Amino acid sequence: MPTEAGLKTGLHNTSEIGRLRKVMLHRPGRELENLMPEYLERLLFDDIPYLKVAQAEHDAFAQCLRDNGAEVVYLRDLVEETIAPLELRQELTEQFLDEAGLENHRIREILRDYFASMERGELVDAMMAGVRKSDVRGFETGKLADYLSFRSDDYPFLIDPMPNLYFTRDPFATIGSGVSLHRMHTVTRNRETLFGKFIFQYHPVYKDAPKWYDRGETSSLEGGDILILSPEVIAVGISQRTEEDSIDKFAHTVLSISRTFQKILAFNIPKTRSFMHLDTVFTMVDRNKFTVHPNILSEITVYVMELEEGRVHIREEQGRLEDILKEHLGLDQVTLIKCGSDSPIDAAREQWSDGSNTLAIAPGEVIVYERNYVTNRILEDHGITVHAIPCSELSRGRGGPRCMSMPFVREDL
Repeated sequence: MPTEAGLKTGLHNTSEIGRLRKVMLHRPGRELENLMPEYLERLLFDDIPYLKVAQAEHDAFAQCLRDNGAEVVYLRDLVEETIAPLELRQELTEQFLDEAGLENHRIREILRDYFASMERGELVDAMMAGVRKSDVRGFETGKLADYLSFRSDDYPFLIDPMPNLYFTRDPFATIGSGVSLHRMHTVTRNRETLFGKFIFQYHPVYKDAPKWYDRGETSSLEGGDILILSPEVIAVGISQRTEEDSIDKFAHTVLSISRTFQKILAFNIPKTRSFMHLDTVFTMVDRNKFTVHPNILSEITVYVMELEEGRVHIREEQGRLEDILKEHLGLDQVTLIKCGSDSPIDAAREQWSDGSNTLAIAPGEVIVYERNYVTNRILEDHGITVHAIPCSELSRGRGGPRCMSMPFVREDL
């Protein structure tokens, strides 16, 4: 069960597979309806999910979690609770407008009034959804400069939507009784971490959580690259979206301050969109079982980072991934379960829809997308209990059940 420190901070997460007791999600909202074909690449999407079905699928995901003993909390509700004081609503609004890149003072003034007219929940929804030019009135000042500034291009938004919010894994990560608040790799996603900043600075339950990393750092770190393999060992992906400098900073902070974590395993993976995070190619499903994308096995390199006399020392590990995991996790045997089995066609297809991106809710028990039936069958053949959820629309966002969840409380193993 959670330690006293974890209870004080509202967070306790010391493994990937401990029984999940509390988890944060974001139910997709109007931000998905602000996706347009012309701007998909800008917003990191490959397709446009149908919101009504995506919400129904997400509700099924949440219910599956509840049915298996997890309390579900929502990002939107936590932000709404956090900004109950008027001064925090105003502070969030000002920082949000700063990070939206608004240079025209008149537009900023009108948007400030636009947000001020809303109730708390409505305000959070509007920030997440983005602001269409057609949503806002008040530009009819009679001044040509203001009119031309507002109509200067055909881009339909004053503030971009945040369609990636339903992937709550990335903006921050709960580790032990603390939190790593991230600087995201892209401008599109970096505004998402503002909500986490306010939750972990002001929310009465979570404001005392120690910080392992901060969004004000200069290099990117994302939650999909952080896996807590045990109370002593954390894996971090050197990926398309997590940089070496950020891992250095993260490792030094965690290893210097934490009472339990003793080493970081840095996994160097290909820097491509299909392998954007470590958890798209590698997840833990049981005490000694892991999913893996087969193509990664010949390309992955693991570095061990440990603290010695106040400095982080690094060494490259040699040998098979199974042997490296056995050594550092103190296991007699490790099984790597290949996404798509031994078929390169099935592996590529199911990797595209996050066949390796499982969410463990207990040792040997996972939530997966139902469409990845080849991988799901193989998991079952290895003794894993599989809860398959509908995903025809959710999967269009290129993230699986682990991507869509941020554990707050897990039982200790």
